[in-house]
Amino acid sequence: MKSVLIIGAGPFGIHIAKRMSDLRCEIMVVDSDEERVNAILPLVTNSQIGDSTNEDFMESLGIPDFDVCIVTISDSFQDLLETTALLKELGARKVIARAKNDVQEKFLLRNGADETVYPEKLTAIRLATKEASDDILDVFQLDHDINIYEIRVPDSWHNKTIAELDVRKKHHLNIIAIRTSDQLVVPMPDMVLTTDYTLLLIGSVENIRKAI
Repeated sequence: MKSVLIIGAGPFGIHIAKRMSDLRCEIMVVDSDEERVNAILPLVTNSQIGDSTNEDFMESLGIPDFDVCIVTISDSFQDLLETTALLKELGARKVIARAKNDVQEKFLLRNGADETVYPEKLTAIRLATKEASDDILDVFQLDHDINIYEIRVPDSWHNKTIAELDVRKKHHLNIIAIRTSDQLVVPMPDMVLTTDYTLLLIGSVENIRKAI
């Protein structure tokens, strides 16, 4: 069970708390707004109302005891930056901070964040990639150019085995899973694909585009 500190009880912080609660994490949330703290209370183990830029207040939370600290402040970049830097100064093991643009991302990484999350950018990339092709059903970004794509089996791949298609050699893609009508299965070389299936492939967007 991981111990998590979430600073900022806005919509993004609530979504993180809900999922981490489902995953049985021990969660403390901090926000300066009492109403927001009260709204998130059912999802968390503990909560504090306070100023995350105040060193004495933050020190009282026992920052080194948390496995990860997630900063989701969205209404003040100055507070976000100060909180991120302060967490690191107080001995945080891992700090993840939310960025709204590329400039914020750079500043946060230079001032204490071990990682940043950029929800608007990730959502935009995912939406644009999905809607640019009728064959791409979903996309999960792993790196700048390497993603996991869920695609419909192309007509030209219908009734062919994975070995026959040899997508790794021909298209520089790897099939990591196959979704049939009722389950997700591990691909085997002799498995015959049909257009009723969808594939989870890992690779670059350019190679996906060429393949389908």
